Amino acid sequence: MPTTPRANERPDRAEAPHAPDSTPAAAPPRPAPALTVVGNPDNRRVTLYTDAVRAAGLPAPRVVPWTDVLAAGGADFTPDEIVRLDSPGEQPDVDRALRGTSDPTRVEGSARWYTAFLAALDTLRGGLRLDDPGELAALFDKRRCHGRLREAGVPVPHSPTSGPSAPEIHGWDDVRAAMREHRMPRLFVKLAHGSSASGVLAVETAGGGRVRATTSVERAPDGRLFNSLKVRRYDSEREIAAIVDRLAPDHLHLERWFPKASQRDRAADLRVVVVAGRATHAVVRTSGSPLTNLHLGGRRGDLDEARTAFEEAGTAWTDVLGVCEQAAACFPKTLCVGVDLLPAVGWTGAAVGEVNAFGDLLPGLTGLPGSGAEGLDTYAAQVRATLKRALDHGPAHTSAHAPNDGRTTHAHA
Repeated sequence: MPTTPRANERPDRAEAPHAPDSTPAAAPPRPAPALTVVGNPDNRRVTLYTDAVRAAGLPAPRVVPWTDVLAAGGADFTPDEIVRLDSPGEQPDVDRALRGTSDPTRVEGSARWYTAFLAALDTLRGGLRLDDPGELAALFDKRRCHGRLREAGVPVPHSPTSGPSAPEIHGWDDVRAAMREHRMPRLFVKLAHGSSASGVLAVETAGGGRVRATTSVERAPDGRLFNSLKVRRYDSEREIAAIVDRLAPDHLHLERWFPKASQRDRAADLRVVVVAGRATHAVVRTSGSPLTNLHLGGRRGDLDEARTAFEEAGTAWTDVLGVCEQAAACFPKTLCVGVDLLPAVGWTGAAVGEVNAFGDLLPGLTGLPGSGAEGLDTYAAQVRATLKRALDHGPAHTSAHAPNDGRTTHAHA
């Protein structure tokens, strides 16, 4: 009795009346990449990323909560999962586990947070990673990050605390000594592992040895420090010293105050998002204080006006974006970073203040003209870059780097 060939089986030549077709068979369609995000499920970051994945025509990503990672001692991913890490912030239980405090407004605990966060990264097993653990360790240490940028020739403000051989700052006396030795009458004192301007003081000296600090740190009567949404000034050196001495156990980073350009009589800087090595999004931030963070009262400025100001001062806009791309190139195994760019007075040049691992939260902002991300928000641009790499090279080639321990590889588009 004759049989019908199976769907994936060619008929025997004796049964085929014609010569076989010489046209190559079309390659079967590749399966959609399996996207996964480690984050806080109800956080807007994860929601925006999920929306971007769905808008690309893909199933919603698997979400692995940071709470589960910390409670279970890690998480496992299949070899074909492309894993994106998102910020563990804005979740009280996660913050408590990492920093060891039940009050999310407390400033102290960033050193403990850093150690616990790196330990958590080591418990993520398998998958193709869009964020490199070693690079995250540098990105979340301002001293290491600044040193890496400086060694790569990226323009940065002078710092006596960057790099592996830099001295430790143990308190206000050390800050005062650094100010004298490095001739820094104005400087920023930052928590080495801080974020969102937490623990940052903009310190200025004046005649007669007077000192003033601008900061969002609120000092309670018992000496405890809290983050505040109100920027305040301290004019007492004794009080400033008490704040710095309280911050010092969490490690400090010092930077010379970089005189910034202004836009409409407000200090200005830029957050530039770099995806897959290319500057895709930018926003101007302006403020009446040295701290331009939007959550501290900073406002979005006019990007076209900033671009024109750079070009009228003789600095090509492509060169401005190139500085940001040069900074991002110091972290080649991480798909997306946010670069804080400091325009010089008169818009005559720029320096990089910081590079942020989770600096992509810019809701409603679409891509720069010519960036390849026109019409896309920061999350959609990352999804597109991830898919492009997977489609161009296939899942087996999404990672261009060897695994840390034989279990995890690092994907970058």
